[in-house]
Amino acid sequence: MTKRFLAARDLHRLYQALVQGGYEVIGPRVKDDAIVFAPLNHIDELPWGWQEQAEAGRYRLQHTAGRRAFAWNTGPQGLKPWLFQPEQVLWRADNTEHGLCFRAVEPSPKRLAVIGLRGCDLAALAIQDQHFLDGPYADPFYRAQRAQLLIVAVNCARSANTCFCVSTGDGPEARAGFDLLLDELDAGYLLQAGSDLGAAMVARLPLRKATDKQVSEARALLAGASQQQRAMPGEAELAQLVDRLDHPRWQQVAERCLACGNCTSVCPTCFCSKQDTEGDVRNRQLEQVQRWDSCFSEQHSYITGKVVRYEIRHRYRQWLVHKLATWQQQFGRSGCVGCGRCIAWCPVAIDLVEEAQALLADNPQEGKHG
Repeated sequence: MTKRFLAARDLHRLYQALVQGGYEVIGPRVKDDAIVFAPLNHIDELPWGWQEQAEAGRYRLQHTAGRRAFAWNTGPQGLKPWLFQPEQVLWRADNTEHGLCFRAVEPSPKRLAVIGLRGCDLAALAIQDQHFLDGPYADPFYRAQRAQLLIVAVNCARSANTCFCVSTGDGPEARAGFDLLLDELDAGYLLQAGSDLGAAMVARLPLRKATDKQVSEARALLAGASQQQRAMPGEAELAQLVDRLDHPRWQQVAERCLACGNCTSVCPTCFCSKQDTEGDVRNRQLEQVQRWDSCFSEQHSYITGKVVRYEIRHRYRQWLVHKLATWQQQFGRSGCVGCGRCIAWCPVAIDLVEEAQALLADNPQEGKHG
């Protein structure tokens, strides 16, 4: 794919092209001391000069001297909330004299253009697609919104202390799943199209051919971002976690874990949900509502009068082993994309990479039950 160059002063032209194409533009903004994805009303709302400092249990923003819009890596969100919504009404019913009369809820997607997604986010999107779209029971709400999505991805020029996407094979370079891809330099942006939709946007921009120097600079930034990362054990090693179900480490981490579910909320691949039936005070109208849930919730494992995972160690074990090991059996890869969000946003600083390394450091050979 040929890379073109867009001058920094012309980034607003990309925003205008998206708006003129009928898209609501979603992009990174500084809100509540974090970088979050939200509707953009103007290109000036991008986090110009802002950068995050993330480590276990800590996320802080600082304003750097530079004038870059994408000097950060991740915030508490990925793309998940825009496709797999935190709350979704599935159907409605009226309680009439003739019985319940059910009404379908039709999807109401918006044309969304999302700017600023990273390689880890695109890998998470592919996992969500595999779950919600592939197979005989596609989610109609996810499918409708997914079809209206345009993605402008950005390659990472640095890595946070919590990043390990190199280990999972998902970054820091975005390789697939985007319509447009940017590499941010001080003078502007290398830009390439990844789809016909992206190519149509490229045709509307004042571009020139990228120079060899600009391409080399972008490659050097990517290489530097890769070298800054920590290492997660490989998938073959992680698959061995199913042999560590009685490891004493589970109890050790349970003594710290609050079972708050922060890790599952910020994870771009977690998709547990629950359904509630709600009605008005006269019980004349009912709604079936799907909401995000977490395997850290005690009631998540409630089956026929019994909570199966009644201790926090059981819940943490369920999350980590499924995410890193048994997910491979279901989807052909780990469920972790190396974004590090669960590490930064854990209030007690539990580090997924450290826990996996500790569990695999030795094998107590205490069996696979428990």
